[in-house]
Amino acid sequence: MTDSNKLIPFYYSTSGNKEEDEKLLEPIRYILQVPGKQIRAKLAKAFNYWLKISDDKVQEIDDIINMLHNSSIFFWLLREILLKSSNQKDALMEFETSEFKSWPRIDDIQDNSIMRRGIPVAHSVYGTASSLSAANYVLFIALERVINLKHPTATQVYMEQLLELHRGQGMDIFWRDNFICPTEEDYKIMTIRKTGGLFNLAVRLMKLFSTCEEDFSSLIATLGLYFQIRDDYCNLCLGEYTENKSYCEDLTEGKFSFPIIHALKSNPDDRQIINIVRQRTKDIEVKRHCIKLLERFGSFKYTRNVLEELDSTARIEIERLGGNPLLVKILDELKNWDTQDAPKDPLTGTF
Repeated sequence: MTDSNKLIPFYYSTSGNKEEDEKLLEPIRYILQVPGKQIRAKLAKAFNYWLKISDDKVQEIDDIINMLHNSSIFFWLLREILLKSSNQKDALMEFETSEFKSWPRIDDIQDNSIMRRGIPVAHSVYGTASSLSAANYVLFIALERVINLKHPTATQVYMEQLLELHRGQGMDIFWRDNFICPTEEDYKIMTIRKTGGLFNLAVRLMKLFSTCEEDFSSLIATLGLYFQIRDDYCNLCLGEYTENKSYCEDLTEGKFSFPIIHALKSNPDDRQIINIVRQRTKDIEVKRHCIKLLERFGSFKYTRNVLEELDSTARIEIERLGGNPLLVKILDELKNWDTQDAPKDPLTGTF
């Protein structure tokens, strides 16, 4: 990275006019006022414990991953609101005041809100057209940054992983929109492609500049599964979600998340959960009833067991690769799902 480029914010084009980019990318600069949890940045630094590439190169690759992630979240939200509305004009009007303040995490989205962490959402300030244009622009800036890594296979790696990511995301959307409950195995394949896609892109790009020849694909797949299944589990019942997010948002989305898949496949004769998912309900009492059913069917217990297995598998693989205290620390921080904040009945506070 040149000295001049160090002065350019990571989301600006390195070939464009900085003053012009300040105008074109103002919506993005606005939403970055409040950062997310930066889990991808932490993972990149953790894998660099093994790869040992320069900090500057890690930062360049981390910037690329952040740009792609932020843009993908933005377009996901627009699609959701278009689907919810009877006509496009109404959808865009709703989009103007919808919650998408924190792009770095899809679970930060809250319906019917114009504030996030103390500031108005970006679309309520800059409008749909400017924000869409900025998001599109960022996708190409990310590609520009990949080319600027100046490695002959960087673009190929970029394309391969983005294709995998969109295949995974596409199947997730296909199942939900066509109301098809996937098998657990199909869910895992989709998750490795979607959630593990950006993890794998980051590590593969980093490996291009490293002498390390270890194969991290198994660990990345395990981490991708762990992160997504944990996300599914927490969305339905963990305190950090119920206090700060829309309660059981995945039920409102009609999402076939991991606990839901287990409940439907293990209790095919009970039609309650499938009908609740079909309704995409916002009713709190209906959601509470669904949570009780998931607990009664053993779906939360099953999910906790799977999370324990994935956590253990990841730690064993980390040890096999020579140990990595940074990755172990990340796993330790994420293991709050098995604490006192684990699933409880929302009314009684008991299991």
